[in-house]
Amino acid sequence: QVQLVESGGGLAQAGGSLRLTCAASGGAFSDYAIGWFRQAPGKEREFVAAISFRGGNLYYADSVMGRFTISRDNAKSTVYLRMSSLKPEDTALYTCAAAHWAPELVNLVNPEGFHWGQGTQVTVSS
Repeated sequence: QVQLVESGGGLAQAGGSLRLTCAASGGAFSDYAIGWFRQAPGKEREFVAAISFRGGNLYYADSVMGRFTISRDNAKSTVYLRMSSLKPEDTALYTCAAAHWAPELVNLVNPEGFHWGQGTQVTVSS
């Protein structure tokens, strides 16, 4: 059973950058695809980005395409989300999750079966 812990959130100005980290322990990290999700108060959880278990396939929501970059380092059991050109509408709790197939993450198929982290807060000021 893999456990995930997010870090790197905080306060940024519009146009600034942050890098989020999803660190894994307790499981075969390289066997999992990893996705990032976000949820703002009063809004539904939405998909942000995902990466396949070998890192060869990347997926992004239209709202973050060209601004966010997902990557992984399997030797460190870590996935990163580099967030650039931040906008106030990026403000949310960001959570990572693990599944065996990246399209399940992209489309939130059976999310009860994902391994979820606790989340890290990102706040962007105008």
